[in-house]
Amino acid sequence: MSEALNLDAAFSALADPTRRAILARLAKGEATVTELAKPFEMTQPAISQHLKVLENAGIVARRVDSTRRPRRLAKAGIEAMDQWLAMLRKALEKNYDRLDDVLAGIEPPKIKKEEKNDEQVDSED
Repeated sequence: MSEALNLDAAFSALADPTRRAILARLAKGEATVTELAKPFEMTQPAISQHLKVLENAGIVARRVDSTRRPRRLAKAGIEAMDQWLAMLRKALEKNYDRLDDVLAGIEPPKIKKEEKNDEQVDSED
């Protein structure tokens, strides 16, 4: 059940565009709060609040490096979301495969000779 709660928190955290932008930046590598705040028109404490949400959701981790506290993506949290989405992708693929099978089994309607002649007359106009 805790995995479901983490997924709820993770997907909830992703609902905010600022947090998604922070994750996109962290995908390039570790960054401090100061580095993460640069592209945004908000204070470092505001960025810290966003980071706290991401950390509580388990998708960002903090490392202590002397006086610095760089953040990075948390592999386990990202993998949990990816596994859940992979399950949905697999289910969707099965649905499409079943639809392909149904469509392949449907024969195209046969055109009666009269309708075929009418179509040829129309196309000659």
